[in-house]
Amino acid sequence: MYKAIILPLAKQDIKIAAEWYEEKQKGLGKRFMQEVRGKVSYIRSKPKSIAICYDGTRCAVLEVFPFMVHFIVDDVLKMVVISAVFHTSLSPDKWVQR
Repeated sequence: MYKAIILPLAKQDIKIAAEWYEEKQKGLGKRFMQEVRGKVSYIRSKPKSIAICYDGTRCAVLEVFPFMVHFIVDDVLKMVVISAVFHTSLSPDKWVQR
């Protein structure tokens, strides 16, 4: 299993989205966080099963919430580095800027 490093900006993405969902419905932010944790666990176990979207970055789509986890794989260090967790409606131009 690969180690996961979540960069500070990705942590901020997750926090902002979870707070937004929690404001919309009590408990929904917690469900969002659980889904992100589950997806990160899957990424750690099978990182190369997820397609490369751009510049060597892979994008894993959440099952319920319209978000994608953007990450790169370092095979030498057996690590995945999560750079962003973006809403699927966000322009791909924003992805590359991160």
